[in-house]
Amino acid sequence: MAIYDTMQYVKNDIATVGMGIAASMGQFLLTAGAPGKRYATPNARILMHQPLGGIGGTATDIRIQAEQMAITKRTMAEINAKHTGQTLEKILIDSDRDNWFNAEDAKAYGFIDHIATSDGQVSGGKA
Repeated sequence: MAIYDTMQYVKNDIATVGMGIAASMGQFLLTAGAPGKRYATPNARILMHQPLGGIGGTATDIRIQAEQMAITKRTMAEINAKHTGQTLEKILIDSDRDNWFNAEDAKAYGFIDHIATSDGQVSGGKA
């Protein structure tokens, strides 16, 4: 989340480009780019899912970690909703399991704004 916070903190617009696979936090950061400056290449694949991680320790530690994971899940869903224009409820449902998107579907969902075939099409890219 530190990278996301930094992207939102700086005054400069951050253009994001998804190439290959933008999975998990990759999807999250791709979507967090400046409005109008979020791109994917035509054959990119984007994966959204709920946060995952390993939990261990005592029963109390596991409960605490599970509570923190639930908080993170909700926070990330709220942020994804803000950046995509989807409802929080839709994000929570759609991210319950691995959910793959091609570039066209990612654009329709609101993860990206444009599909770019060259760097010249990317704001701030080569002319």
